[in-house]
Amino acid sequence: MFVLNRDMADLLENFYLPFGGKLNPTNRWVQLAAIIPWDKVEEKYVSSFKSPAIGQKAYSARIALGSLIIKERLGLSDRETTLQIQENPYLQFFLGYTAYVDEVPFHHSLLTHFRERLGLEILAEVNDWIAQAALQAEREVEAKPKSSKRDRDDDDNDAGGSQLTMEVGDAFSIPEEPPVVAKKPRNMAKKLHVLPPTTAPTAEVMNKGTLMLDATCAPADIKYPTDLGLLNHAREILEDIIDVLHRPHVGAMEKPRTYREKARKSYLSVSKQRKASGKVIRKAIKKQLGYVGRNLRIIEALVKYTPLTELSKRHYRQLLIISELYRQQREMMEKKTHIVADRIVSIEQPHVRPMVRGKAGANVEFGAKIAASLVDGYAWIETAQWDSFNEATTLQASVEAYKQRFGYYPAVILADKIYRNRDNLNYCKALGIRLSGPKLGRPSKEQSEVADCRQERQDAVKRNAIEGKFGEGKRKLGLGRIRARGAETSLTVIALQFLVMNLERRLRVLFLLFFRLLGFRDLRWV
Repeated sequence: MFVLNRDMADLLENFYLPFGGKLNPTNRWVQLAAIIPWDKVEEKYVSSFKSPAIGQKAYSARIALGSLIIKERLGLSDRETTLQIQENPYLQFFLGYTAYVDEVPFHHSLLTHFRERLGLEILAEVNDWIAQAALQAEREVEAKPKSSKRDRDDDDNDAGGSQLTMEVGDAFSIPEEPPVVAKKPRNMAKKLHVLPPTTAPTAEVMNKGTLMLDATCAPADIKYPTDLGLLNHAREILEDIIDVLHRPHVGAMEKPRTYREKARKSYLSVSKQRKASGKVIRKAIKKQLGYVGRNLRIIEALVKYTPLTELSKRHYRQLLIISELYRQQREMMEKKTHIVADRIVSIEQPHVRPMVRGKAGANVEFGAKIAASLVDGYAWIETAQWDSFNEATTLQASVEAYKQRFGYYPAVILADKIYRNRDNLNYCKALGIRLSGPKLGRPSKEQSEVADCRQERQDAVKRNAIEGKFGEGKRKLGLGRIRARGAETSLTVIALQFLVMNLERRLRVLFLLFFRLLGFRDLRWV
């Protein structure tokens, strides 16, 4: 399918297989290995280590990032990812191996540390390198003059196909294997925003290109939350904590009564109803609040005899979360409302927030909100937050990021109507950017109304590309169900999925480039 350059061909030729044979240079993992700038990734990865002389030797950035790409691209679990790497020589070549090794590359738990080390900021920068290099290569190919079929046949006959080999081979390069560095302690300080510094707008720069903006939610893998279910789960956890705190005093002190059987029966009597009324649910919530409050007071009394150090790290964390959950639920009960700041919807993942999206399938989603941009099929994460935000506030920062990436402002911005507020309209007008959508105010009766409607329809059709990009991530990669549990690692998984989408796009473009060089001019860019 693709012709590789000499360095990649030498690596493939020298890759040792104990059962004989050679690796296929047209394999997708071989092509992906040539697209990713491993040397630049290694520099960013090494900079995240504080003390290279402390701890065990760290795995290279190629192994860390490559294994995470394999996991997200194939939709595997952590344990299954290590097994697939052990069994597949192409995956080992992708990770930088020089020969096939029939053993697990590392313990599957290290993938969690890889996700923590390669955070949202590093992956966003890697994604920017790949997308910009891909766009530059595609534009250079489009700018080349098209030769006739007779000229191409003459060149092939004279040079024996060497011109085709060089043109396609130039698209690939593989750096030398970066050195292995020592491991450093984790750095827990990470940002949730990945926005480049803004620059002052200048109208002198010629505007080029189309920028698509939209926002979506990446739902977390949690049970659909209800107030009654959360309080019942909190009550069960508090009962376990009471058992742990009372265990050293068994026989010497009477165990406090928690009424756990009565509370469980009260919860099931409502949860098993097919359609309980609001009055019944409010009464059940009030009962569970009473049980949870009673258990918290019991724990407060037991702390005088048994310190909280007897609790495990998990139990102590859950105790703090439940205390805040009880405060929020009690406040909503007293004020007779369903709104509270920083509402907890999951005890295991307290960072998850409800996102009111107003979609047909689900009015409310629970996960991180992402503001993304799309340029010629390549996507960037502009902002990723756990708290809800108005995506219209990210337009100006996204435009400045576009200017920093390409050196000029976009000519057209395709976005939802929510982006068309007065601040954004004035900002785009000052820079000479056309923002899609209807004008503010009453519709005009001038002759240009028909042309405006036609332009709006064309913009809506083109804007389907970014909606399709979200659909690709949610249906194919798992953006619709983030299985990571930590706040930082979940954002890392989201960034990885955007990175994989851009890599897939680059592979498709190279596939079409190969056939276009062979003379199939009817094929279009994807």
